[in-house]
Amino acid sequence: MLTAHMTACSSNIKTGKIPVSTTSRGTCPNCCPFKDDGGCYGENYPIKYHWNAVSSRERGGNWSAFCKTVESLPTDTLWRYGQVGDCPGDGVTIDRDRALKLVRANKGKRNIAYTHYDVTGEFEGRRAGSHNRRVVREMNRNGFTVNLSGNDLSHADQLWDLDIAPVVVVLPEHQKRATKTPKGRTVAICPATKSDSVTCATCKLCSLPSRDYVIGFPAHGAKRKSATATANG
Repeated sequence: MLTAHMTACSSNIKTGKIPVSTTSRGTCPNCCPFKDDGGCYGENYPIKYHWNAVSSRERGGNWSAFCKTVESLPTDTLWRYGQVGDCPGDGVTIDRDRALKLVRANKGKRNIAYTHYDVTGEFEGRRAGSHNRRVVREMNRNGFTVNLSGNDLSHADQLWDLDIAPVVVVLPEHQKRATKTPKGRTVAICPATKSDSVTCATCKLCSLPSRDYVIGFPAHGAKRKSATATANG
C-alpha cells in the first residue's frame, strides 16, 4: 500500500527548513543497488524510524490526501519530494496516473526529487525502461523536477544521453572535488556536502530542470562503504 507523509519543516541541517516528504518503502525500485544493505542513507537512524512508521501506515496517509497537502503549499514554495522512498510505483514501473496527479498538485511550486527507477531498460527490461522514460520526461516537462540518479559515472553518462531529465550521481565517499564522467561531462559536487552554511533551501540547484552538468553526492552515512563500492563501478 502506497503511503506518503509530509513534514512541514525539515530538521535536517543539509536540507534546510523546507517541507520534505517520505514515501513508503514499496516505492523503491528493485534495481536500486543502494537498496536495503547497499548503502541507502534511509537505513540510517533516525530517518529509518520515520521511514518504517510511514511504511507501516503509522504516519502519513493515502496518495490523494498527500497530493492535497502538496496543492495547499504556498505558491513558489521549494520542497523536497521523497527524502526517502521514490516515485509512486511498484518497484519496477512508475505509476503514471499517480505521478501526474502529483505533478498537477505541484503547479506553482518548486520541487526537488530523484528517482532510481530503471529508465534505460538495462535492469528491468525494455518495456519497463520505455514506460519509465516516458513518465519521467512527462513529469519534468510539466513542471515537476525529477533528477535521474546515477549509480556511478558511467551510468550517469547513460542517463544523460537519454536527454529526458537532469542527472545526479553517487560518488565515492572521499571524492570532494569536481570530476568528469567518462564522456567528459562535468560533475559538480553538491555544495551542501562541502559547507554547513549551504542547504537545499539556499542552493536549489537540484530543482533546476535544465543543467549543463551532473551533480555528484559523495557517499555518506553509516553505510557509505557499501555505497562507495557501487559508486566505484
